Amino acid sequence: QVQLVESGGGLVQAGGSLRLSCATSGVVFSIYNMGWYRQAPGERREPVATITSGGRPNYATSVKGRFTISRDNAKNTVYLQMNSVKPEDTAVYYCAADPVNYWSYAMKYWGKGTLVTVSS
Repeated sequence: QVQLVESGGGLVQAGGSLRLSCATSGVVFSIYNMGWYRQAPGERREPVATITSGGRPNYATSVKGRFTISRDNAKNTVYLQMNSVKPEDTAVYYCAADPVNYWSYAMKYWGKGTLVTVSS
C-alpha cells in the first residue's frame, strides 16, 4: 500500500520559515519523481516545486528563490524548505509521486495534505 504522509504545516508569520516533510512508503522512492503542490481556498491546485528521481528541481515562479525542494532517498522523504513566506503562500500543501511524470496534475500518488497559514 502506497502512502505519502505530509507533516510540518502550521501557522507562521510573514517573513518566517517552515519546513514541510513528506514520508513515503510502498514505493521504490529513489526512482520516483516527487513534487509539492498547493491549493488555496477557492483556487485550483498548482505545482510549487518538483524534484526528479535524478535530483533536478523545478520551481514555480512565485516561489523561486524562497523555497527549496530536496530529497533524502535513504529516508524515503522529500522536503520543502519555505523561507520568506508571504500571506499568499497560505494553502494546503500536497506531496505527490510519480515514476514518470513531474510538474503534472496527473501524478500517480498523492498525500492528504498539510495546511500552511501565513499571517501578515
